[in-house]
Amino acid sequence: MIVRTSRLALALAFALVPLAAVHANPVPAQDAPVSAAAAPAEEARSVLRAQVLLDRAHFSPGEIDGESGSNLRTALIGFQRSRGLPEDGELGPATWAELEREAVATLVDYTVQGEDVAGPFEALPTDMMEKAKLDALGYTSVEEGLGERFHASPALLRSLNEGKPLDVAGTVIRVPNVADAPAPAAATQVIVDKSEGTVLLAAADGKVIAQFPASTGSEHDPLPLGEWKVTGVAVDPTFSYNPDLFWDANPEHAKAKLAAGPNNPVGRVWIDLSKEHYGIHGTPEPSRVGKGESHGCIRVTNWTALLLSEAVKAGMPVLMRE
Repeated sequence: MIVRTSRLALALAFALVPLAAVHANPVPAQDAPVSAAAAPAEEARSVLRAQVLLDRAHFSPGEIDGESGSNLRTALIGFQRSRGLPEDGELGPATWAELEREAVATLVDYTVQGEDVAGPFEALPTDMMEKAKLDALGYTSVEEGLGERFHASPALLRSLNEGKPLDVAGTVIRVPNVADAPAPAAATQVIVDKSEGTVLLAAADGKVIAQFPASTGSEHDPLPLGEWKVTGVAVDPTFSYNPDLFWDANPEHAKAKLAAGPNNPVGRVWIDLSKEHYGIHGTPEPSRVGKGESHGCIRVTNWTALLLSEAVKAGMPVLMRE
């Protein structure tokens, strides 16, 4: 299903509100126990390892799932370009040598915290009018919340921890080693590349320092090419739904405000742009990023949106190119 997550009404709220205050699934404290000490010997060259190392290098493969795909290939090409390597999108010896410059484990131990399992976890309706009746748009399962925390698909977490109860505090589970990755270098420009389906951060010298998969519009709502600027950043925003701005909206829908939370239509972050109704934002469907269309806006995973919220500021230029 294509997520309807763009052409926002101007009434989008920009108040910076702690996540715990706006939905019932607070993000666990950043000092929750994560340890690599018990990491077993790992297969040196696997798709999973490549995804983790690319994520840590800020050339994101999107949702980590241990499988090859278009997002992984795009991430590899971006990483190779940034290192002056042949841009073939393959995991050859030279690319592995660059990835392995940071000698870290692929997986680490994580102790499930009380906050992770507190809930409540409830199935959410798909209809906008029904969603507008809810007080929060939190996670639907423990696996979904843990997946976002560790940039991983819930299916991968279940596979890595077969037989372990992910919904019991105190359980020690295996997760992708992404939590302690260093922040990217300071950026001075955001670039949205339509042909590659990416969001890039560039330094003052023009060098690309980070790349993330993105959904960047559709035939009905094409990406607004040109030069724009960041005008503001909202973490955990509410969403002002205006069916008049959606070509495929249900004609029986009315304007409505949807509560904040990770399953809000714009996810956990809205980065407002000088192009009216357009922004860079998160999504409740990370597996669709880079693989589905949007309603004109730039859709990224929630964890990418959170990273971008720290990397950009009002006035920063945003280039949208073909």
